[in-house]
This record gives sequence, structure tokens and C-alpha cells, in this order.
Amino acid sequence: MSNARTARFSRRGILAAGGALGLGAVLAACGDGDAKNGGSDSSAAAEASGPWSFKDDRGTTVKLDKVPANIVAFTGAAAALHDYGVQVKGVFGPTKTKDGKADVQAGDMDISKVTVLGNAWDQFNVEKYATLAPELLVSTTFDEAGTLWYVPEASKDKIAKLAPSVAVSVYDRQLTASLERMWELAESLGGDMKAAKVTDAKKRFEEASERLRKAAKANPDIKVMAGSASPELFYVSGTNLSVDLEYYKALGVNFVEPTEKAKEPTGGWFESLSWENVDKHRADLIIMDDRTSATQPADITEATWKKLPAVKAGQVIGRSAEPILSYDKCVPQIEALAEAIEKAKKVS
Repeated sequence: MSNARTARFSRRGILAAGGALGLGAVLAACGDGDAKNGGSDSSAAAEASGPWSFKDDRGTTVKLDKVPANIVAFTGAAAALHDYGVQVKGVFGPTKTKDGKADVQAGDMDISKVTVLGNAWDQFNVEKYATLAPELLVSTTFDEAGTLWYVPEASKDKIAKLAPSVAVSVYDRQLTASLERMWELAESLGGDMKAAKVTDAKKRFEEASERLRKAAKANPDIKVMAGSASPELFYVSGTNLSVDLEYYKALGVNFVEPTEKAKEPTGGWFESLSWENVDKHRADLIIMDDRTSATQPADITEATWKKLPAVKAGQVIGRSAEPILSYDKCVPQIEALAEAIEKAKKVS
């Protein structure tokens, strides 16, 4: 197997995990500190003309003379900030599909109005980044070290010299914790957190969460499996590290848990199965990774997949394995899962 082929396979494995498989081997750690602590040291738009500072989930505090205006962000983070009224100048990460439409991770952003510095793993145009005169880079982090998601290892030092960075952790915590941190960041950057659409979204999130809690309690025997597909393998995600699955589990959802570690290092994110063994776990409902990096259910041709009881029963729905961290974007995911559990038949 060539090195190029190995690199592509490793990347697919990482993306399929719904997190950061083997990041220690793929990306160098940058930053340190307690990722579970931190908070905003600034108020919102009312003080936008004054000094700005923010303590991120690496424990790193960024201090600037004013609220940064030239912001560049990982696509999913940019989409979350957009929902709170904070616009970015540039993005990196899955932004455009092959037909030029907005990627699922771009949310409601008008992608024609942002500069795309890279649209795939290991793509980041440093020269173009410099022309944006960046004042702040925002990304998520999937590991304890605070590695910036989608910032390439080869160019991370050059990127770091051009502007300070802020990381919002989506590692080993529940979804609500990451949502709160993105809210705090958006507020510090001048987001209108009192806007009706923002407060309404938060209320709808709470209502959707309560619906899911009730659905799980009323249907405790419905077994849910979080999956992701590639041409070579099927991945079963564990619930202990992914923010959405940790949250759903806390609400009472009964998940399939991987029983063996994958052959390649996964850091506890998932188990990889050959398509011949895709029936290893019994599930009544399957929630499938909706990212463009993953093979979608309609495109899976393996006979073993089609024979799964949940598939035959039509009990397969999508899942945002990298949730956009705004309440508005998380509501549909929770509502869809609640409805699926409410309607699911016991087939396993």
C-alpha cells in the first residue's frame, strides 16, 4: 500500500469517527491547559470598541486591543458564529460540495461571501490567509492537547505566527458544554445573544431535549447504533467522547457500545468493522454520519448492510457527527432522534 493511499485511509478513518481518531499521530499538539475550564473575559457588543480577551478551552487567554473583526474559522465554527450574528472573512474545512453547493458543515452561511482557504483535510492556503489580515483564528479541538481541527501539521507554525487562535473543545464532554462555550465566544465577539431567533433557538433546544428524554424513557429497549460508512469499513461510534452521543446518552438513549478496539489507533472513538461483519451489533435504529466525507446510506451497496434489521425496517436516520455548535442547528438533530425512537419498532 502506497504512502498516499495510507494517508487517505487514515484521514477517512479520522473523519468517520465523528471526532479525532489518532490525532496524536496525525496532528501535532498545540496549546495546553485544562480543556474543561475557561471563560470569556469580555462583554459583548456594548464594549466592542475596547480591549478584548477570551480564555479558550486550552486554557489559553488571547488578549487584543479591540474586538477582532477579521476572523478566520473552521467551517463548522464559522457556521455557529454566523447563527449568532458574527461573520467571518475566511474559512477552512469542508465548505463546498463537488457541485459547488454549501457543505452540510457550512450551515446557513453564504459561502460565496467568505474566502475558502481549504476545502478538505490538509488544505490551508497560508498565503491567502495572510492577505486577509487575520486578527483571530477559531477552530474546535478533539483532543486533550487542544490540537486545532483542520489546521495542517505541516503549516501550523506559519499559521500561528499570523494571528492568535481560540479553540472550543468538543472532546470528552456533553454537547451542552460546547454549546455554552461557543455562545460565550460569540457574545465576546459582538454577537447579539438577545435576538429573538437566538433566544427562541435556545428554548427550542431545551424543549427538544426534554422530548428526547421522554422518548428514551418510554422506549428503553430501543437500541441505537451510531454508524459511519466508507467503501472499506463500517464504523461504530462509542459514546464516551463524542459531544452529541454523550449528551443523548445522558438523556437516557440506549446506545450500542463498541466491544473491541479497531486495528488502527482510535483513541476510544469507534470500532471499525469489515462489511462482512457489519451485523456484529444488534440495533433497532441506526443514526448515520451525514458528512460528505462519509458514504451515505443510499449509496451503500453491500448486501450485509441491506440485511440489517434496522435497515430493512427503514429505521435509519442521519446524524451530524460534527455538530454545528449553535442551538438552532442542534435542534433538528435532537428532534429527529426523538421522533425516530418514538416510532421505532423492536427489530433486533
